[in-house]
Amino acid sequence: MRFFKTFALVVTSSAGLMAVSLCAAAQTAKKPVPQLGKNSVKEVIAAMTLREKVTLLVGAGRAPKPKSAGNGVSNGWVPEPPMIGHTETKVPGAAGNTNAIPRLGIPSLVLSDGPAGVRISPTRKGDNHTYYATAFPVGTLLASSWDPTVVESVGRAFGNEVKEYGVDILLAPGVNIHRNPLNGRNFEYYSEDPLVAGKIAAALIRGVQSNGVGTSIKHFAANNQETNRNYVSSIVSERALREIYLKTFRLAIAESNPWTVMSSYNRLNDVYTAQRHDLLTTVLRNEWKFKGFVMTDWGGGYDWVAEMKAGNDLIMPGRPDQIETIIDAVQHDSLSVKVLDSNVEHMLNIILKSPAFKQYAYSNHPDLKAHAAIARRAAAEGMILLKNQSQALPMTTNVKTVAAFGNATYNTIPGGTGSGEVNKAYTTSVYQGLLNAGYLPDESLKNVYGRFFKSLTDPEHPHRGSSELMASDSLLKATASHNDVALITISRNAGEGHDRNLETNYNLTPEEKQNFKKIAEAFHGKGKKVIAVLNIGGVIDMKGWQDDADAILLAWQPGQEAGDAIADLLSGKVNPSGKLATTFPVSYSDVPSAKNFPGTPAERPAQVIYQEGIYVGYRYYDTYKVKPQYEFGYGLSYTNFAVSNLKLSSTQFNGLLTASVVVKNTGKVAGKEVVQIYISAPTQTIDKPEQELKAFAKTHLLQPGESQTLTFAIRSADLASYHTRSSEWITDAGKYTLKAGTSSRDIKQTATFNVAKALVVEKDHQVLQTPVNITEYKGSASK
Repeated sequence: MRFFKTFALVVTSSAGLMAVSLCAAAQTAKKPVPQLGKNSVKEVIAAMTLREKVTLLVGAGRAPKPKSAGNGVSNGWVPEPPMIGHTETKVPGAAGNTNAIPRLGIPSLVLSDGPAGVRISPTRKGDNHTYYATAFPVGTLLASSWDPTVVESVGRAFGNEVKEYGVDILLAPGVNIHRNPLNGRNFEYYSEDPLVAGKIAAALIRGVQSNGVGTSIKHFAANNQETNRNYVSSIVSERALREIYLKTFRLAIAESNPWTVMSSYNRLNDVYTAQRHDLLTTVLRNEWKFKGFVMTDWGGGYDWVAEMKAGNDLIMPGRPDQIETIIDAVQHDSLSVKVLDSNVEHMLNIILKSPAFKQYAYSNHPDLKAHAAIARRAAAEGMILLKNQSQALPMTTNVKTVAAFGNATYNTIPGGTGSGEVNKAYTTSVYQGLLNAGYLPDESLKNVYGRFFKSLTDPEHPHRGSSELMASDSLLKATASHNDVALITISRNAGEGHDRNLETNYNLTPEEKQNFKKIAEAFHGKGKKVIAVLNIGGVIDMKGWQDDADAILLAWQPGQEAGDAIADLLSGKVNPSGKLATTFPVSYSDVPSAKNFPGTPAERPAQVIYQEGIYVGYRYYDTYKVKPQYEFGYGLSYTNFAVSNLKLSSTQFNGLLTASVVVKNTGKVAGKEVVQIYISAPTQTIDKPEQELKAFAKTHLLQPGESQTLTFAIRSADLASYHTRSSEWITDAGKYTLKAGTSSRDIKQTATFNVAKALVVEKDHQVLQTPVNITEYKGSASK
């Protein structure tokens, strides 16, 4: 009764005040709701309800099925396993969408897979039109061009398709390091070296984002295998992380400002990356000054509240139970709404830049013909001539008829599987490329392979190059007599979800080697050449067969214009200028991570220890004097080059040093050369590799006799190593050797300079510590 008496008293004695309050309430009701783009981001956030904030931070994925607790009673949700994204909303076949908040003028974003082309569905319900995208060369091939200009041109075409198909953010590029050649997704990634990977990724990002659409650099970080990728813990020292695995991301972010970063599936030093505040906030935002937003991989991470706290702004693909869990955490004081406000702000700043916000009227009709031409040129730039004995290539006017062996000659592989696949209109096969270039492939062989393909009933039957050769000895003898040259295409494919099999995907099978030898004997017996084309997504074993080839062209997976681009190089229309961005070892056992990949226990590894530390790829082979089959940076040409006149701006380093060399085409045909700058550093305070790549550049197309001067800038940060105990990047005092070469093992000229006193380049936070002590390789002991 007391409550009601007091209430009545207030009403009776405050009638005037009551009227004012009602008037104010009416005015408030009429006050416009803040709108994104018209009001400040902070004003929009202040107007958002808790549910609206959380809804924006959780993707618009489908609701999972209820989990039964027995007797038909629902008991929460069945967690969905990580998946390749797919949505039918707005852009069918895209990977996912964010939630719109129409009340505040916040649109939904469309996110699409696409390391090698926009991944959308070619067909749509109630629509007779077919929506194809260009299949560009895979990442490893683009990196093999060593040419950011070429890669940026691919990015511009790529980004145009992103925009014209109504996509806001491309879930690419993938920049994880080629730690081990068995990683099933290496084709998506660029290199074993963070400088090459970072520069190439930055070029692609700049090209894509020049269209006003975004990218998502991924997978952050140490996601260098597919085996048990959702749970395995990558145990990596902070130095190896800083110098190798994080450096690629840092370089690309600094040079291209990607809109988003995608956290990876794996645990890093026992904590899921999406839940690591020190990775996503301390390093990425505080140290590197990243301004975009961070999203999970599809289904990545398992503690959604921890993800919010860590600075993982967007959870994809999103589920209703995730929204409820986060709301509940705020309501029960286990998550501050200020954390959500920060995450929302990161997202709104990017949404403001998006085509969706700007209501861009996308056409659904990008210029696929023009983009195919760009794909073809880029493919040719990244192919590598590994061997060319007695000038077997190019196939000149003396070669007209070609005996074309190998499944992939007819079913050429444009790119890898999984989220890296592209729904393209066609793939030009090697066979068709030969025809288009004016050669006459042997029709009897084509018919043999045609019958073989028809006999296959398993749609998952893998490509095996020449291993299923159906030609009899008599047919083989006839082809050697009637054709001018043998061309054997060896193929391998892999992709998301599985790592490669050592025995049948990395190695050639005994049958393949035997068939290759039989073909070589038949053609060599007639005094004719044997050309091998490698249509592969990753490194393969070369033992036991490469000696039977007169020439080997590493074509990688060149995209939909594969056959024409390969023919461009075989014919000499284009002079090979690609260089290896990843080492080919003599044996798999030579790989520094071979003994601890994919981790323990082998079938379903709980952890993988990066015992090799910083000694990845050529850093290991060069330091420990392990001879590779084909070294990092290697690649032949149809012409010759001289690298001379190495000059340094000074022999005393004062924070910036420039080096220049003159490259001259001393051969008879036009071509391009890549000059690579390696530096050997003093090791008094910390062990270091024998040498590390610090800069590179590719010449323009040099005519015979033409020269070009290339200039390189070396800064303090380029010379620094990470000292874990002090959390500092330090350029040590002492004598440095600068080497100008055309591969890590083909050094043309050297020069020395001195650093008078040690320079502390950067002081970082002490983060990302390993849960166990790692006995890493020590390079200085082997020098």
